[in-house]
Order: sequence, then C-alpha cells, then structure tokens
Amino acid sequence: MALPRFCSQCGAPLLAPPPVTCRACDTSHWLDAKPCAGALVTRRGRLMLVRRAHDPWRGQWDVPGGFCGPREHPATTAAREVLEETGLAVTIGGILGMWIDSYAPDGEKVTLNIYFHATTDETEDAVADPTEVAEIGWFAPDELPAQLAFPAHLPAVVRAWKESAGSVSRPAPAVARAAVARNPGPLV
Repeated sequence: MALPRFCSQCGAPLLAPPPVTCRACDTSHWLDAKPCAGALVTRRGRLMLVRRAHDPWRGQWDVPGGFCGPREHPATTAAREVLEETGLAVTIGGILGMWIDSYAPDGEKVTLNIYFHATTDETEDAVADPTEVAEIGWFAPDELPAQLAFPAHLPAVVRAWKESAGSVSRPAPAVARAAVARNPGPLV
C-alpha cells in the first residue's frame, strides 16, 4: 500500500506521511487500522486451521477470516469468511480477543484483528475454496502446527484459544447461524 503523497480533498502535496493535516485546506489524513475478523472453529475439541493458498504467508496455517466489509459487523465477517473459505456454516460465539498487526511483511497496512469462538455442525464436511485455501486441517491443542501465518499475532491467538479451550463461550447476541447463512449483509 503506497502512502498518500497528495491531499485527497485539494490535491496539494502532503509534507509528511499520515497522520498529517494538509496545509492548503486543513483536511486530515490518517492511516487507520483495517478491521478484520476470524473464527476459531472447534469440533470435538479440535481447532480448524486453513493453509493459505495466496500471499501474504502462502502455505502457512491460518485461522479462517478476512477483512470486514463496509458497515459489516465483525461477527458477520467471521461467519462469512468461514463459509467462503471452507463451505461450513458456523455459529459464532463470544469474542476470544483483539490483536493489532500488519497484513503483510512490509507493515504498511495495519490491521485490527478480532477473533471469535465458533462451532459447526458435526456432520458437515469442510471443502476448501482453492482460490483461498490449499488445505483444511483439524488440530488438537497439543498438535497445532508451528508454521502459522501472521507470526506477529497469530501464535498469541492460538495460545489464547488453547487457554480458553475448556471454557464455555456465550453466543454473540447479534449474529445467529441462520441469519448469516441467509443474509451475509451487514448487521447494524
């Protein structure tokens, strides 16, 4: 992601990278974190991870997730991303936590990553979308792979999941499985 060099309002040159205010028109420019959401899907005590089929971190194991759409609730994003990447409809539970990171090793696109507990029907089979996922795996807490995508935060996410694996997570009140499956639009 290239840093803006000119004001988006008047076109004047910016004297510094954001955060900066244009001296010509007083417009503020920011590099806000991009909201992302992921779901730690469990089945019979095992965590589902997906092997990334594209950069960044191609070939590394990751939690299903992605960028939030405009006005899309992060819980809806988490459920939508699991469905897109694995074909599984999930029930979103409580929030595991939030982590700040960069999307790629260059560090220019800052992300706010919100992770939710999730469950899925025991009888449904996961089917990888080959444009996003090279492989799907289910891992017991003591069998998790070492090569995780987004190494600045995903190992901490997985540790938090392992620590909470025995606890019961409350369902998120705003998102139900049926609502996400029928209406992938935003909840406001």
